[in-house]
Amino acid sequence: MLRRYHATVRLLFQLLDVLIVSAVWLHSYDLRFNQIPLLPVTHPPSFDAYAALTPVVAILWISIFLARNIYKARRITHISSEIVQLLTAHTVALLLFVVLAYFFEHYKYSRLLIVYFGLISAAALCGLRVALRYTLRKIRRLGYNQRCALIVGDSTGSRRTIEYISKYPELGLRIAGLVTRDAQPIDDLASYTVLGRFEDVKRLCRERDIHEIFVALSNSEQKHMDAILAELKNESASVRLIPDVETYAVLGCASEDFDGMPVVHINDSPLEGVAGAGKRLLDIVGALVALIVFSPVMVVAAIAVKLSSRGPIFYAQERTGLDGQPFMMYKFRSMKVEAEKSKGAQWCTKEDDRRTAVGTFLRKTSLDELPQLWNVLRGEMSLVGPRPERPVFVHQFRDKIPQYMLRHKVKAGITGWAQVNGWRGDTSLESRIECDLFYIRNWSLLFDIKILILTIWKGFVHENAY
Repeated sequence: MLRRYHATVRLLFQLLDVLIVSAVWLHSYDLRFNQIPLLPVTHPPSFDAYAALTPVVAILWISIFLARNIYKARRITHISSEIVQLLTAHTVALLLFVVLAYFFEHYKYSRLLIVYFGLISAAALCGLRVALRYTLRKIRRLGYNQRCALIVGDSTGSRRTIEYISKYPELGLRIAGLVTRDAQPIDDLASYTVLGRFEDVKRLCRERDIHEIFVALSNSEQKHMDAILAELKNESASVRLIPDVETYAVLGCASEDFDGMPVVHINDSPLEGVAGAGKRLLDIVGALVALIVFSPVMVVAAIAVKLSSRGPIFYAQERTGLDGQPFMMYKFRSMKVEAEKSKGAQWCTKEDDRRTAVGTFLRKTSLDELPQLWNVLRGEMSLVGPRPERPVFVHQFRDKIPQYMLRHKVKAGITGWAQVNGWRGDTSLESRIECDLFYIRNWSLLFDIKILILTIWKGFVHENAY
């Protein structure tokens, strides 16, 4: 019954998609030559030549959609992922259509019409998916269109799966119960009935009419995986594996299909693709504005450094940035020349006699950091991020402080979440790392803007800045 229902829904979707692309194709002719004729046409082409191509459009689109698995049930897939997959298939079909149209030598089809068709049909196809999601959400919240789910395993993955299902009732998943290794109740999941042991999963699947099985074993339970999957290999229920990566995925994880092979990425940078481009744009605009605003201050600081002590105005120091790559970070020189010649690399302390008089003021007000705006424009740093450390200290900390190297998953910043919370200078490294990881896990452009505002609001002066 369930399979027949799914087949009917898929067929209905295919028919709706065919109707959409066919209707938009025909309507695009009217838009191009009658309603929105952006490019004037003295003698509009025959409508029949375009209408005759409608079956080709319908067959091509439905074939590409089927090949790209667009009609697969996506109950637990986020709508954004579904839209991306749909638009990818739509783009492939559109490109193939352009290639096919090129070979119709007896007639040249309007490129502007094809643009109209591509944009409008994409919007209509996406709109259909969004409308269906909204409708199903309402129906499932009322208790209809439900699927029965069984949770196998006693791990963090099990708890997160239950939390996810409970948080999104529009998924239409009803938890029948849990299956654990010893059939013992789970303290923090007492409201969910434990139905049996791992070896009972096949019997429960049939007795309870289970549609979805989430296998979320802990690392210590992995030895039971083969037996569980062997029990389920002849069942019609969908089996979904939830890997126990919580111990390792400090920054989160994501999955990828690598030519048919599932790959789980852990602790990847969140600043990829559009997110990274948005942050880079903010950096460029923000750095340019800051250079204009602070240029008088920088000129005065440069003159003061030059007149107060011998040596260069700027100081370039090697730091560790994104993915552990070294770069030269620029600052106004605040210490005496050859300050580290005798004792080597060390952090500046509150009563450090290596500082010059002007350098003490620059460090106290954080004005010595302003040349790093040039590092931001070069793409070596960001306005906001974990503060970069010197390689000598990175080598010291990477094995002593857990998760220290994860802070290098994003570009180093002039200011950061740790700094606006007071963790700067000679303060707790553990607390600083905790702030840095919190920033990476929760990154957004709004979070960056909030940190920049807090940096300005609290001022550049801080008791730990020396």
